[in-house]
Amino acid sequence: MLTHLVILQVIVPLLAAPLCLFLTSSRLSWFFALISSLITCVISILLLQQVMTVGTIVYELGDWNAPWGIEYRIDKLSAYLLIIISSISTVVLLAAQTSIEEEIPQDRHNVFYVLYLLSLAGMLGIVATGDVFNVFVFLEITSLSAYSLIALGRDRRALWASYQYLIMGTIGATFILIGIGLMYQMTGTLNMNDLSVRLREVDQTRTIFVAFSFIFVGICLKLALFPLHFWLPNAYAYAPSIVTAFFAATSTKVAIYLLIRFTFSVFGLSYSFTALPLQTLLLVLGLLGIFVASIAAIYQQNVKHLFAYSSIAQIGYMVVGISMNTTMGLMATLLHLFNHALMKGALFLALAALIYQTGSVRLSDFQGLGRQMPLTMAAIVLGGLSLIGVPLTVGFVSKWYLVLAAIEVGWWPVAVLMLVASLLAIIYVWRIVEIAYFSPPANGMAQGREIAKEAPLAFLIPVWLLVSSNIYFGIDTRLSVQVAQAASQSLIGLSP
Repeated sequence: MLTHLVILQVIVPLLAAPLCLFLTSSRLSWFFALISSLITCVISILLLQQVMTVGTIVYELGDWNAPWGIEYRIDKLSAYLLIIISSISTVVLLAAQTSIEEEIPQDRHNVFYVLYLLSLAGMLGIVATGDVFNVFVFLEITSLSAYSLIALGRDRRALWASYQYLIMGTIGATFILIGIGLMYQMTGTLNMNDLSVRLREVDQTRTIFVAFSFIFVGICLKLALFPLHFWLPNAYAYAPSIVTAFFAATSTKVAIYLLIRFTFSVFGLSYSFTALPLQTLLLVLGLLGIFVASIAAIYQQNVKHLFAYSSIAQIGYMVVGISMNTTMGLMATLLHLFNHALMKGALFLALAALIYQTGSVRLSDFQGLGRQMPLTMAAIVLGGLSLIGVPLTVGFVSKWYLVLAAIEVGWWPVAVLMLVASLLAIIYVWRIVEIAYFSPPANGMAQGREIAKEAPLAFLIPVWLLVSSNIYFGIDTRLSVQVAQAASQSLIGLSP
């Protein structure tokens, strides 16, 4: 069984998804989905232990040797991502059954779990596979599930948000597919490891330059990198809250993984940073994304929109780390990838609890919630402090290493700009704190529900599990730093 852990990582949620349709109740489907996600989480932990001990794991499907057959290849980077995706999925699912009672019609509950598990399987498949066409296939599984999940909500604006995401996602996937096709035309292989060797012989041709450009643009669309980010705020704001929590903590991380994988592993550093002015491009777009999205977040009245723009800004930080083209810069990006998953998972789950109790995410409806829902609002405050980068939180760890990486390459102005951008986060987090703690409680009802009531344990347990992780990994950084450093060293080409 241990030799098949790699494929089981993807097969378990992929097979569990359609089975949810045949279960007799929503609660049974929820429990089945939770167990399936928990199994993938356990498998990912075992895979990470194995990779850190013995090195890269290669699994050949059907015993067909690559490049003729499809292989799954788990190295330190992919094992790191598998842990993030599967653990966040499991924690989010703890609150799913309670959350969807209010936001998704009863007759669609089983469909929700089908789509959720398909999306999970797709993301795990993207990370696990060593075949570029398989990346596209799993990307489509994830994307199609995501479009449907966003559209499941009662708010009709969710349909428009889903449609926007569908258009942009389809364009991005088409760009990626064209790039993959051009690479196959020039090399005759789809295996990533094989491609990294064969591309060296033809990397000066115009075809490979075009392939690289198409793949880069396609990934940036999926990533919501500024200025290709316009689909993300509405997708996060109008999707069911549990869907937002899952995607905010995982989907953009998978896109960052693809950017790193193609840039560092498939095309290689020597080509990636010379074929295009990639360093300048990523640095400028990353910094612009940080400032433009942070300023936009300050003016939002919908708190989901606020944190959605914050996510675009955090993507900017990760991209700036990649642009440094150093082991320290890449390690800082990988650290922030993990830490941001913890931050946004906690924040959007806490918002899901608020929506469950109040029926609103309008900032004006947060009046007095600090006293009426103290545990939920405390979670949002701690998550916000992590976004700012206050010491003893994971956000501080990320920004510390990003600043160190910028100083290491002599980018003092970039280091200063990142610190200044953190001050913008203080402004939009303070807006929430001010109205929740320093405004009198709103009287009456919010959409027919009393608001002076703490969230149920079904929300508080997963929310505080993630908030506690924000604090724990902000104090004890050994595990996260060790794995991120090992992954970055192996990608840059140094000894692990």
